[in-house]
Amino acid sequence: MSVTTVVATRDRWSDLERTLPRHTGPVVLVDNGSSDGTPERVRERFPEVTVIELGRNHGAVARNVGVQAATTPYVAFADDDSWWAPGALARAAELLERHPRMAVLAARVLVGEGERLDPVCAEMSSSPLPRPLDLPGPAILGFVACGAVVRRDAFLHAGGFDTVVEFFGEEERLALDLAAAGWGLAYVDSVVAHHHPSSSRPPSTSRRALGVRNALLTAVMRRPWPAVAAITAEQLRTGRAGVLGAARAVPRLHRAVASRRTLPGDVEAQLRLLAR
Repeated sequence: MSVTTVVATRDRWSDLERTLPRHTGPVVLVDNGSSDGTPERVRERFPEVTVIELGRNHGAVARNVGVQAATTPYVAFADDDSWWAPGALARAAELLERHPRMAVLAARVLVGEGERLDPVCAEMSSSPLPRPLDLPGPAILGFVACGAVVRRDAFLHAGGFDTVVEFFGEEERLALDLAAAGWGLAYVDSVVAHHHPSSSRPPSTSRRALGVRNALLTAVMRRPWPAVAAITAEQLRTGRAGVLGAARAVPRLHRAVASRRTLPGDVEAQLRLLAR
């Protein structure tokens, strides 16, 4: 296999017990300080899985550790409540081999027992961005982590997932930096991942506020100041979650400003096109 699957987890043994048997090829599980005995249980039940314990919760940044530990040229991400369809990773590796400029292959993600198409995938499939001839699907500027296969070297060179954002919406800054470096990102409908959301998820208002916080922090890190102001105003109009998310962004603003690097004009123009 030329693809390693990296799974980041925290206190989700009941989900992993169901999903780990579905993975094929090498698997690296990075534990974010679980208190439910997850690392020991995985080692006992699934000795073929490489387990890395971080001791505390690093959020999505834990995936960076898994990618560094992988020895294959491509890495697929999975959450503790997701897995890849049979043959999907072989197909993804084939496409990445044939399209050397592609850094991220975003797959079709089917959600829940009803196998409903993730709404983000519907948006990616109808991307208005010009489609380069050297990509196998619509060009995109974002992706869903649990439905993505990445080129390991490109991922690491772009810095992986972000320590400012940490979790939820962590894909955006990475996608922008990859595009800024000249890499291609594409949606490929023929590669399929399954996501059955865990029952142990934070309340929806809290997740929306976290999404707002991270969207604002990402904008500060990469967008022109007028765009940051417009995004902030738009989020504040969304109600309680918008106000709460903006307030939660404030303690991290100094770190976002320290990481600030505006995008090349062509990538910023693509973002404006997507916004329209």
